[in-house]
This record gives sequence, structure tokens and C-alpha cells, in this order.
Amino acid sequence: MKLELGRINIKDVVLSDESKIVNGVLNVNANAIKEIVLKDERIKNVTIDIAKPNDSTRITPVKDVIEPRVKVEGNGDIFPGMISKMNTVGSGKTHVLSGCAVVTCGKIVGFQEGIIDMCGVGADYTPFSKLFNVCLVIEPVDNLTPYEYEDAARVAGLTIANYLGELGREITPDVVEVYETLPISQSVVNYPDLPKVAYVYMLQTQGLLHDTYVYGADAKKIIPTLLSPTEIMDGAITSGNCVSACDKNTTYHHLNNPIIKDLYSKHGKEINFVGVIITNETVYLADKERSSDFTAKLCKLIGVDAVIISQEGFGNPDTDLIMNCKKIEQEGIKTVIVTDEYAGRDGLSQSLADADPLANATVTGGNANEVILLPKMDKLIGTLDYVDKIAGGFDGSLRSDGSIEAEIQVITGATNELGFNKLTAREF
Repeated sequence: MKLELGRINIKDVVLSDESKIVNGVLNVNANAIKEIVLKDERIKNVTIDIAKPNDSTRITPVKDVIEPRVKVEGNGDIFPGMISKMNTVGSGKTHVLSGCAVVTCGKIVGFQEGIIDMCGVGADYTPFSKLFNVCLVIEPVDNLTPYEYEDAARVAGLTIANYLGELGREITPDVVEVYETLPISQSVVNYPDLPKVAYVYMLQTQGLLHDTYVYGADAKKIIPTLLSPTEIMDGAITSGNCVSACDKNTTYHHLNNPIIKDLYSKHGKEINFVGVIITNETVYLADKERSSDFTAKLCKLIGVDAVIISQEGFGNPDTDLIMNCKKIEQEGIKTVIVTDEYAGRDGLSQSLADADPLANATVTGGNANEVILLPKMDKLIGTLDYVDKIAGGFDGSLRSDGSIEAEIQVITGATNELGFNKLTAREF
């Protein structure tokens, strides 16, 4: 599969009477967005606001972050099986509004929601402080269940990202990136002397608002399978997660997975990047055994020499991570795992809930229990009502002066387990 990503650099976002892109400025018609979102009878109201880098603005509680994109050539449409018809994506041409995002927020769905600060110390912990964010503050109708509310918010975010992405259809991109994955048989012929490397992409699927979708299908119900990396870049995987903000993979993370990008940068030079194996993180032991067995079997069947395994979440999924690592290593395939840590506020506790001697090559996104003081912001998008309740917060986290003392677990993307952050750890 060959995919061209045409990146249109967005230099600013403003509210306007007409939605359009002019000289790199994204003009957003809030009334048009509101009309689209309110077609969903589950949503009572939506407020559209803009958050820009270096603004004294706090967005909370954050549910998802989505990069606007549009398919301009090739099979399918963006976010297939979710808001568009089911078609295999990952080839052709897609235009991307780089430098901006749609952020959904509002009344809490699950207690593991997040905070994005656009300036100050908190902004250094999240990549989304560097974007021009179109924020949708979504208010559900009365007595809507958390599950229905999450679904409504998810669909609203994807729909508006598609609406804004459509504005870039006829615009000439500033940069065009080309990615291609050949059939494995052909790839081996082309690069006979390079080690074959696959990426095992673990998806959060514990249920109870811990969900990820593949072509619109709930990934709890899948068995591990092989995807072209370009499918993921083209919207095949979307987030439905209300897991801890620091290490959840938003839809933006899936679209811009840095592990995939880095593997492509070394493809044909140092390694032969043959594809992505997606697998789930379930709650029952039999399901964990099944998925890890299938993952290891796929690695062996496609004949790889090494894999990178990334986790999403912590605690229960640590078992899935170690199972995958151990079983793949036992097939004679080298592994590197990418995770984060919950090592206590002093950093002295066991970092993962599970371990094995074969998991001897590890990259970490940092310790989520580190405590931080977030200063008061001049502007709030969303509500502070839940700061003391979200994961990483505690009774008294929200101080009387408007500042917040909490673990960095509350910050969206702070210890992301794809390495989409600044943190790591060093052993002494």
C-alpha cells in the first residue's frame, strides 16, 4: 500500500462567518459546526471555542483529540466504518490540516479524563499545547448514560474533524510525505540483508469506557491481525477511551503514531519494516492467553527477526504486555517494549504490575505519579467541577486560587506509551 499525506500547515485558527482556509489560516464557522453536532439528538448543546499555543487557557475534561483530514484520491473516506462507509484505506492521497486539532470536552464521562494547558508548566507535558485547537464543549441531554454520551461525543469529534478536513481538499499541500508497505514476499526480495521488523500495537479494550475501534469494530472482539501501517495513518483506528489521560492514545496519536513514523524512516536503510500487528488488551485471562498466543504466532508466521511492542494504559494491561513480550521472545524473536510507569510519587515502587526476565529491553514514557502544580489560567474551556475526581487528582487538588496540584496522570499525553511526549527515565 502506498499513501501520500499532503500536509497543509495551519498557522492560525479564527472564528468566522464562513469555514475556509485562507493563506494557512483556518476560518471556523461556529454556527455551522453547532448545526452539524446538534443533529445528534443525544446532545443538548455544544459550545465552540478556540485554544491557541501560549494562551492562558485550560481545557478540561478532555475526551479526544482528532486531526482534521480528508481523502482526496484512492479508496474509501476518512474514519471508515465509523462515520463513513466501510472501505479499506491506506492508499491514495490524503490531505492533513497539520498544526490544528479538534478537541472534545465537557461534562465528565469516566473519571479518567484529562487536562490540556496551553501555556505554563503543564503545557510542556502535552503535545496538544502546540496546536491550534477547535474545542467542542459537549452537553448531553438529561439522563443520558455515560456510554451513550461517550459515543455521541466520539461521533461529534470525528464528524467535525472530517468537516474541517474537507476544507483542505482543493488546497495544494505545503509538504507531501510518501509511505509505502509492499507485500512481505516482495519486501524480502528487495531487502534480503536487512532484519525484518514488525510493530505489535496493543489497543486498549478493557470495556467500561476503555475502548478502541478498528474500522468501526470494537477491538475487544477482534483477534490479532496484520495491518499496513498506512491504514492506521489513514484513520482505520479511532479512540473511544476514557482511560488515564497521561497514557491514553487519542485518535490524534493513532493518526500520527511516532513509532510507525520512525520505523518508516529506517525502512530500506537499517531495517525492513514489514507491517503492524494489532492486538487487544482484555480483562479475562483466557482472552489474554488467546490474544498473546495469536500475536506470537503471527510474528513467527511472517518470519520477523524483531518487534517493537507498545502498550496502552497500565495495571491490568501490564499482563498483556508481558505475555506478548515473553511469548514472542520464546519464538526466538527479539523484542523492545514501550510503556510508562506508575512507580509512586517517590519513584520507588514497582513500575509495572507484571514482569519477566525476557522483558529486558524497555523504553519508558516516564512516571505518571510525579506530582506537579499547574498555575491558574485566565480562561477555562470546559469545567473544573471534576478536577478532584479525575485519575491523578485528589481531594483538594483544585486550590482556592485556581491552581491545581495533581499527578501528571491528569495531563493528556504526559506519559504517552508511543513516545509522543518528552519524558523518559534513566536507570542509575
